[in-house]
Amino acid sequence: MNELDFKKMLEDNKLLQFQIDFYLKNKVISAQNPVESEIKGHIEKAEHNLNFVKDSSGKYSDWAIVGCYYAAYHIALALILSKGYSSKSHDATLCLLIKYYYRRELSKEDLELLNLIYLDNQDILFYVESKLEREKASYSSQIAFDKKKVSDLQLKTILFVNRCKEILKDQ
Repeated sequence: MNELDFKKMLEDNKLLQFQIDFYLKNKVISAQNPVESEIKGHIEKAEHNLNFVKDSSGKYSDWAIVGCYYAAYHIALALILSKGYSSKSHDATLCLLIKYYYRRELSKEDLELLNLIYLDNQDILFYVESKLEREKASYSSQIAFDKKKVSDLQLKTILFVNRCKEILKDQ
């Protein structure tokens, strides 16, 4: 999802619901009973990807970025499954994250205080950013990425996964 569409989804609930309905109609999103073992499997896959990132970030920074993205994506799949959905698309998953976790009757100050309960704007922006970095790492001919950028992305991914695990624990 490009940045403009992303911002529109954050601001316009009708547009967001229209997009979710489109994904449901086209079977990109499906209703699915939350299965605890599957949710746990996504959490374990996210943790597995984080371990890969720790092991590979020095020499294989391009794959470390890919691992960060998939750690974030698997934990996102766990979140939407806990709400009764599965998704076949990164953008559809993002729409469901916005619907169920962004600004849930709380102000920005509440979100900052309760950042372990709900995803805030920075978390969702991180999810989009990591997808773009993953695409660059996967499809470009570049193999070495700035070590600081990879390290920052790794830290953000760890924080994102841990925050999402807390959300899942509290549901």
